[in-house]
Amino acid sequence: MTGPSLSARGIPDSHCHLDMDDFAPDRETVLARARAAGVDAFLCPADISQPQGLQTTLDLAARHTDVTASAGLHPHQAKLRSETFYDTIRRLAWEKKIAAVGEIGLDYHYGFSSPEEQRPVFREQVALASEIGLPLIVHSRLAGLDIREAVDSERFSGGGILHCFTESRDIALSMIDRGFLISFSGILTFPNASDLRDTAKALPLDRILVETDAPYLAPVPHRGKRNEPSFVLETARLLAVLRNLPFESLAEALTANFRRLFPTVVESPGLEC
Repeated sequence: MTGPSLSARGIPDSHCHLDMDDFAPDRETVLARARAAGVDAFLCPADISQPQGLQTTLDLAARHTDVTASAGLHPHQAKLRSETFYDTIRRLAWEKKIAAVGEIGLDYHYGFSSPEEQRPVFREQVALASEIGLPLIVHSRLAGLDIREAVDSERFSGGGILHCFTESRDIALSMIDRGFLISFSGILTFPNASDLRDTAKALPLDRILVETDAPYLAPVPHRGKRNEPSFVLETARLLAVLRNLPFESLAEALTANFRRLFPTVVESPGLEC
């Protein structure tokens, strides 16, 4: 996770799960294809409860200077909470193998863990991030008010990313006030996402990012396919159009935003768009 500065002409994929089995056959090819398309930084969050996925993520970050790892207990896995997981996060932070705590958060759509199980686990990990001095990668689904309340209650000031954003504009602005960046996924390109597009147009340019959440949520025109980091360009292109910006200007802003959280990623040739 060390190297020269990120090219101002590239696009960071601020959230992709390259450890997943979907990428087992061609992980290195996927990375190469994304770099060729102009993606020059990859943030890969690992679920601390999945040892194989965690190790795959750490190995990727060790081999590739443009891959940054993070780790946390996903809200779906909150029922598996263990102090051992937190000890592992502390160790990885101490060894500088991760650059953020996450993805963590709250998800009130799926019932893999109950809200009652999720809420204390989220707060514990917010406190852990404060303790070790790392930003957060936050998952929020139908839970924006509780996310905000937990950040306030723990007096967390380390910032981070509210990833795959689908909450209200009010939640976005209030989390920006708390030091967070707002990351838009391929959902931004979906036909029924007009409210989200309005939010993406309205937020401060210096507080937004794009992501794939690969292998999930492939953007238009790739719906139905396995999502992969090269597809983040589709979301970025639409975002540039929404904001009436030249693509190069948006790429510069996204790069600068990503670098504020993760300043040590490798330079790449950049984009041709």
